Amino acid sequence: MNNSISLYVDKDTYLTRLHPFTKLVFILAAISIPLLWGTLWMYIVMIALSLCLLISGRIIRKAYPLIAFSFTIIIMIFLIQGLFNQENKNVLFSVGPLRFYKEGILYALKIGLNILNMLLCFAVFVLTTKPATLVESLEQRGVSPRFGYIVSSVFQIIPQMIGTMHTIQDAQASRGMETKGNLLVRAKAFIPLISPIVSSSLINTRERAIALEVRGFDSKVKKTYMEDHNLKKNDRTFMSLMTILIAISMIWRIFQWLS
Repeated sequence: MNNSISLYVDKDTYLTRLHPFTKLVFILAAISIPLLWGTLWMYIVMIALSLCLLISGRIIRKAYPLIAFSFTIIIMIFLIQGLFNQENKNVLFSVGPLRFYKEGILYALKIGLNILNMLLCFAVFVLTTKPATLVESLEQRGVSPRFGYIVSSVFQIIPQMIGTMHTIQDAQASRGMETKGNLLVRAKAFIPLISPIVSSSLINTRERAIALEVRGFDSKVKKTYMEDHNLKKNDRTFMSLMTILIAISMIWRIFQWLS
């Protein structure tokens, strides 16, 4: 795994060697195809495809926190929609005095699968793409360096804040503060973290801006790059396949509207 501040995991697999634009097209296909078909089984197909990519790319373990986080949200959606959806009519099952309705459960299932699908396809992209490679690829296609900087910052801010939080937690533990235990203990330990994490992020942003200015970030001179990030045969094949699947889904949806 590389030591840069990002979620990227360098496993040297076919996924890490794919062009960033190829993986962006996969995200577009993974999100748009189930929405166009509007069926639960298509969400399941795309989720299974993302899981296969994560497993074959040897990064599935890094996606476990995302999957756990998504299930936390999905459970809340099932509770709210199953009990209080305005379309609820037919009782599916009961848990004590609580009645869960078929309409709400089906609606929650669709939302839950959509959330899990989006998180997994973004995990494929984030865990296998170097932020620097993505930014350079965008700039080589004529995108403004300012936009590239924004993209790079988005990729780095979460790992940076997590690293800062772990550093502060270690400092708290070394000074005898309880940071492990039940939920109340963890909450008490987390509240003092908010202020230093936010201030540290602001300081890092300021330092990064100064460093960029020193390195001629606003220079109008055409930049050169150590490596040209061009699309390879595998990239073109994969992008063509995803584009064809999106086109088929759009045609199917149009026929559904006309019929």
